Amino acid sequence: MGKMNVSHDMMLSLFAEMVLDESIRKYKEQVLYEEIDLALAKGDEDKFIALTTELKSLRLA
Repeated sequence: MGKMNVSHDMMLSLFAEMVLDESIRKYKEQVLYEEIDLALAKGDEDKFIALTTELKSLRLA
């Protein structure tokens, strides 16, 4: 029974890490969208390009 509990615990830990990673990625994406909207509103093309590039990188990761 000991090995099964360790394996189960490892799987739960891995799942928790995956959920946390996804939550962080979604939060970063949301912040980037807000910053992109601000850059568009201000007409800041350089910042817009930098932020959209960062968003693309985040989505590919």
